Amino acid sequence: MKSLFVLLLLGLSLAAAPTDPVRLWPGTAPDDPAGIPAEVTETSPADPAHHIWEVTRVTNVTVPTITFHPAPAATNTGTAVIVCPGGGYARLAMDKEGTEICAWLNSLGITGIVLKYRVPEREGFERHELPLQDAQRAMGLVRARAGEFGIDPARIGIMGFSAGAHLSAVLSNNHERRTYDPIDAADDLSCRPAFAMIIYPGYLRRGEHGVSPEVAPAADKTCPTFIVQTQDDHANVENSINYYAALQAAEVPTTMHLYPSGGHGYGLRAIGQRVTDWPQRAAEWLDDLGYRHPAPARR
Repeated sequence: MKSLFVLLLLGLSLAAAPTDPVRLWPGTAPDDPAGIPAEVTETSPADPAHHIWEVTRVTNVTVPTITFHPAPAATNTGTAVIVCPGGGYARLAMDKEGTEICAWLNSLGITGIVLKYRVPEREGFERHELPLQDAQRAMGLVRARAGEFGIDPARIGIMGFSAGAHLSAVLSNNHERRTYDPIDAADDLSCRPAFAMIIYPGYLRRGEHGVSPEVAPAADKTCPTFIVQTQDDHANVENSINYYAALQAAEVPTTMHLYPSGGHGYGLRAIGQRVTDWPQRAAEWLDDLGYRHPAPARR
């Protein structure tokens, strides 16, 4: 893990400064009910003796945004990843599962984009319904602005943690049509991710062996997928096992890493367990897919 820490420091030192947050919607987000309280940001205290770290969380999000963390110009591969923090669709862990992940991506020459999607879940809607609108809109906007950040529009993936992993899987399987009325030219662009990284997911399973209908995969729509979870995760490792089985049945290229212990919500932080090598495994997977190298020049 020491080498990963060095890479993160290198990514932070060489990467361009993040952009100001970019609003996804020109006005009120679609279908959002009135009466949501003001947005709140809270930082929980650390307890290193029990592997508990300071975490900044935000809730009552009514103005969803994306924030670009550009890759260093000298190592930019043209690949980008939209990062979806977790928090049970109640709040978002913006640093542990957002900005820190972007620093790691930058160390790989990849642009990270933090998605601040709408939470908590709204009454009368499925938990993922409005966040899916935000994720679809975010993917279109990133493709529309790809040239500004040296991003190849064909090399934009999605990555999520916990509830954000569920949202990433939902977008992977629900991109054929927008779930909101199109607004501008960004909504004419595909919102299909090139790949997905699903880290300690929740909400994926349905029944003993099945998956929830919103994440049911198909060979002609679902992107290559990377999955990580531990057997002692309180969110239940069957989320990953069932989703992996469904992906395999649909003949979707998939890699899964299961670890015996490590719990839930570790992000990139050191917990003294083998699961903390997942970033290296993810980097190898991205390398195998060719996303850690610039795309060949077009002739």
